[in-house]
Amino acid sequence: MAEFTLKLRRYDPEAGDAPYWQEYTVELEPHRSVLEGILQAKARFDGSIGIRCSCRAAICGSCGVRINGQPGLACHTHLDLAQRGARNGAIEVEPMGNMPVIKDLIVDMDAVHWKKIRRVTPWLINQQPIPEREYIVPHENMVDVTQSMACIQCGACVSDCLSMEVDPLFIGPAALAKAYRFVGDPRDAEQFERVKDLAEDRHGMYDCTHCFKCIEACPKGVAPMSQIMRLRRVATRDHEIADRNNGERHESAFTSLVRDHGLLWEAELLPRSHGGDSFFGKFHPKAGAELLNSLPVIAKALLRGKVTPGKALLPPRDMPKPDRARVKQIVEHIEGRDEQVVLNLYISGYDEDAEGAETKNATAASGDGDGGQQGAESGQPGMEPEQSPAR
Repeated sequence: MAEFTLKLRRYDPEAGDAPYWQEYTVELEPHRSVLEGILQAKARFDGSIGIRCSCRAAICGSCGVRINGQPGLACHTHLDLAQRGARNGAIEVEPMGNMPVIKDLIVDMDAVHWKKIRRVTPWLINQQPIPEREYIVPHENMVDVTQSMACIQCGACVSDCLSMEVDPLFIGPAALAKAYRFVGDPRDAEQFERVKDLAEDRHGMYDCTHCFKCIEACPKGVAPMSQIMRLRRVATRDHEIADRNNGERHESAFTSLVRDHGLLWEAELLPRSHGGDSFFGKFHPKAGAELLNSLPVIAKALLRGKVTPGKALLPPRDMPKPDRARVKQIVEHIEGRDEQVVLNLYISGYDEDAEGAETKNATAASGDGDGGQQGAESGQPGMEPEQSPAR
């Protein structure tokens, strides 16, 4: 037995008092979970502590909280590991972010998480006619959606999403990952309608800022940001949807600038995204209006030295000419393929596992993969290979 100090964030909206911290000392084996520590404190010291839990096996996703400032499952976090990251010796446990608090560590997931899940039509829309027996689905297609199917709806990614902090109307990483589960399923009859809807929504797939927080937060290795990138690829590559959010034009401008200059010419990216993918895009009325709206941000960047007039107005020349030619060659080679082949490693294993790469389990999924996102390993999803006890 060992002693651990839990510092819980307490809050009861009905009482009208401000949130406060309260400490409890529990005695448990170091390998026991933070959830067990909270339940012991609830049973021995204060029965009013609010915590939601069910399976205690990292399956139901009910016990999502923030532990030492990081989102995770209380039942899947050992006390000794949490102690290592504790400040002043106390393990801090607080409710998840971006959702209203019902009481103590319990958040209202219906108000945010489940509302956004319902937004993306989270069920399969059958193609017609429905076969008399089962659908026959290619193996590579099911491999592609298996990663998003691993989601247990714990809300950890929603809790840590920076885009949702800025824009609460953003559909969010969990809902968009769920959307890809059906967009990537060949049995669904409305792939185009789904991605068109999410591309045109101002709070949809293009509201993600690529902060990687959802990938770090997910306890099951779902990598929601990777699913969002897959949605974008289906919208732009497969359906060529020119959305009102300039997502498709932004992607096209980004690619062409890197192809032509070896590096991103950031001063050209904004006007080309809004005015057209050419040097003359900046003269388009829409590009001019966007540049005027961005003047305060541009002025701050100049004053703080983040950008200089010379670098902003002139194309990048930091890369030697032979290297720029090589970058252009790589881009043209990739874009010249009739079919894009991307490796999905969620089921096949880690890419640095040389022995596994040579086995028949290594699967190449055509078209809808995420370019090598590391998958979760059986036993400890989402962990680095050298940390996983399953290896």
